[in-house]
Amino acid sequence: MDARKPPFDVRLELEGWELFWAHMEVTEARHAVLAERREAVAAAAEERFGETQALAAHPTVQALRRLFREAGCDPTRYRPASEALLRRLLKGSPLPAIHPIVDLNNCLSAQLHVPCCVMAEGTFGTQLVLRSGGPEDDYTSLRGPFRSEGKPLLADEDGPLDTPITGNERVKVREETRSAWLVAYLPAGAVTPEEARDKLLGLARDTGVDVEVYAPSR
Repeated sequence: MDARKPPFDVRLELEGWELFWAHMEVTEARHAVLAERREAVAAAAEERFGETQALAAHPTVQALRRLFREAGCDPTRYRPASEALLRRLLKGSPLPAIHPIVDLNNCLSAQLHVPCCVMAEGTFGTQLVLRSGGPEDDYTSLRGPFRSEGKPLLADEDGPLDTPITGNERVKVREETRSAWLVAYLPAGAVTPEEARDKLLGLARDTGVDVEVYAPSR
């Protein structure tokens, strides 16, 4: 993938993963277009899977579950964020309007079937690592207190940033946020960075959110 490296260092201690990176900036959000994207993605997920049994059998979902187990995490107890999102869609829940950047992140996660996270600009450091969480890595997630020991964890010099299970309040995209970094957790060989790039650029087209794709971390 011919793209420049992101302006931070990333080390992968967990095997079998690739991290896809993109920078996103809201210029002039077009909420009607964003609504169309959310509705189309939700409808496509329902048409593709129909029921949760078909979702569980999907090769990407199975690849993610395998990587979770290898990191020491039970994926049926702590589901990958993408699988949890798709299960909600299959139960009839819509993709909500949250923030233009978050909405595109959620759409990408549903299309690729992989966890995606957006971290607000300026909320994290320059030395990132994907590793297994330890007993000292608890943090306040978007769902409340979260114990990350034995789970795949993205961290920087100051500690946890995110897991492919739930986001971190520390890096949360807020109403006033205008730019953020997106990271997609790709099971190597199941989803390519090129596919992630093409899906994201297609989703962002005409939404008023500018996207710049960077080289993946392997």
